[in-house]
Amino acid sequence: MSPVTPILHVDMDAFYAAVATRDRPELADVPVIVGGGSRGVVLAANYAARAHGVHSAMPGTRARRLCPQAVVLSPDFSTVEQVSRSVMEVFRRVTPLVEAVSVDEAFLDVRGSTRRLGSPAEIADWVRATVHDEQGITCSVGVAASISVAKLASRRAKPDGVLVVPPEQITGFLHPLDVGELYGVGEKTRSALHRLGLRTVGDLAHTPTRILARALGAGQARHLHDLAWGADRREVTPRVAVGEPDRSMGAQETFGRDVDDREAVARELLRLSAKVTGRMRVAGVAGRTVTITVRFADFTTLTRSRTLSEATDLTQEIYRSALRLYDGLGLQRARLRLVGVRVEGLLPRGGVQRQLVLGEREHGWSEADRAMDRAVRRFGNGAVRPASLLAERA
Repeated sequence: MSPVTPILHVDMDAFYAAVATRDRPELADVPVIVGGGSRGVVLAANYAARAHGVHSAMPGTRARRLCPQAVVLSPDFSTVEQVSRSVMEVFRRVTPLVEAVSVDEAFLDVRGSTRRLGSPAEIADWVRATVHDEQGITCSVGVAASISVAKLASRRAKPDGVLVVPPEQITGFLHPLDVGELYGVGEKTRSALHRLGLRTVGDLAHTPTRILARALGAGQARHLHDLAWGADRREVTPRVAVGEPDRSMGAQETFGRDVDDREAVARELLRLSAKVTGRMRVAGVAGRTVTITVRFADFTTLTRSRTLSEATDLTQEIYRSALRLYDGLGLQRARLRLVGVRVEGLLPRGGVQRQLVLGEREHGWSEADRAMDRAVRRFGNGAVRPASLLAERA
């Protein structure tokens, strides 16, 4: 049976500020403003700065007047994009139905993931814990039956919380709110509703649509009326965020405890390579650049990349490159917290011409990968796996 609250809205908490300060513990309780230098506007503010009235899009000069003790930092857009990609990959471990709204928020439809991962509330807790563990930042999650209610619930869950709104509690949750809080209602519409004497969502819900239509038009009147009753029927549409590169696929894993054994790391790199290339073959793409990420016990993170001579979607080729990159780091008994594999520069598989090698077998890794893909589609994940990973189940 499908869950009654299958939609998650995940919103990072003060994202730009959190990324800017995550490696600076001395700023944990200090007001921090990102951007807003000289004549610029504030890009983000942490919660300590928000307590002084500072918010995004505010002129920097006004922000500094409100909170003169704040530390002002310049945004590091490359790091923000890297963290955003990693967070979106966490979401896609849960479900392929991820609709990224921006670099720091997304909707997830988890109705196909509950048998594997638990209830939507349990999935929300797992997402929060994984993002914090892997990226050192927090997020808030709203869980509901519709996109619009999940969005409002995540706002109420901030910071670093989960709020579930079951169907029987929707009207009690929505109707006391100001009409301007409804998802998609801007200042112009809010002002028009206020002029009609409609202050709360409850006021809007109990106003006949024919009356709303005179002021707002029939289409918008019906839409707002549906929102006021939590009856938003829009589905989650998978897409990447504006500015989020869609030319790469990756996966990463945080170890249950820090690992310093090369063989254990090699097995994880193989598992991640198989996971990534499986997704690539489903999407019909191949890539040339292999990147690995390693994070040490102290959260120091390194990445290394290697560009292949030809684009590929073969598990063994990606794995060999990933292992060669790891060995090239020369880590001797270093304790690792996380490893990741990413393939970049993706191209449509049909456009990749593979160079034949003299003496190459007629059937090889490509056929083996595709046979494994067929078994997975029929029998589920884990039905077939490389022999070196079978010990994990022993």
